[in-house]
Amino acid sequence: MSRLSLFRRDGQSDRVVPPSGHTAWLTSFTAGAMAFLAVFALALSLAAGRLADRWSDALERTATIRLAAPEDQKDVQTKAVLDILATTTGVASARALSDEEQRALLEPWFGPDLPLDALPLPRLIEITEGDPGYDGEGLRQRLAAEAPGAVLDDHTRWRRPLAVAASRLRLLGLLSIALIGTATAAMITLAASAALAANAQVIKVLRLVGARDSYIARAFVRRFTLRALGGAAIGTVLGMIGIALLPSTDTAGGFLTGLGFEGMGWLWPLTLPPLAAVVAFLATRAAAFRKLRELT
Repeated sequence: MSRLSLFRRDGQSDRVVPPSGHTAWLTSFTAGAMAFLAVFALALSLAAGRLADRWSDALERTATIRLAAPEDQKDVQTKAVLDILATTTGVASARALSDEEQRALLEPWFGPDLPLDALPLPRLIEITEGDPGYDGEGLRQRLAAEAPGAVLDDHTRWRRPLAVAASRLRLLGLLSIALIGTATAAMITLAASAALAANAQVIKVLRLVGARDSYIARAFVRRFTLRALGGAAIGTVLGMIGIALLPSTDTAGGFLTGLGFEGMGWLWPLTLPPLAAVVAFLATRAAAFRKLRELT
């Protein structure tokens, strides 16, 4: 059966399949609902993956030294740490964070009125790694010898979970779309089988006048494929509108940062209607020939 023939109007074969009824709206509604869900599954997985990648990339070339020392020694040990970093191969730059910067880091958790003077907070020193990178173990030994209160955190324990989370979220997104496609195929198969069974008498008459099973199957495949394509197109458009109307980063307080599609990523949902049509074509074709054999 030629796929191009699906788009050729055939008035006689179209009359084999009822243009309305429960199978018509069930096919269109199922395809639309599944496409709508697939848009959100795709958007959430891509956005979460981008966010994890962004966090991982931001932490990859940076490290932090946490200096916990008595107040009267903090400045001396800070200078000692900065001197060590200035002579360490692979360290592009290093600087101690000011009280204002540390306050800004803690403000989201403790509020803007945090009394830093009354809290024994460690001094934070930010390191930017060069290319090639530095020897972490060697730097730790130097810090232990010259600044005992300094602890190097190279963010390894943060990067690894983020990288794993990104890959798993992408996998979950693909799995969700595969499950949605499977559910769509199952529902369209049931609808096509019901339509074939309801038109058993019409099929017998068509056979009596010489119609081949391929001609009868093509009528069902064409009608159900176009119904799925139209329903999926509507569901995809509604899903994309829903994604576009989600709160921006500012109004969401940063929680929905990057949620949705970016740039050329908006083209990804446009692949869903053709995929739904392919699923409907294969599912209906298999169901049609199986049911026609049963009606022989």
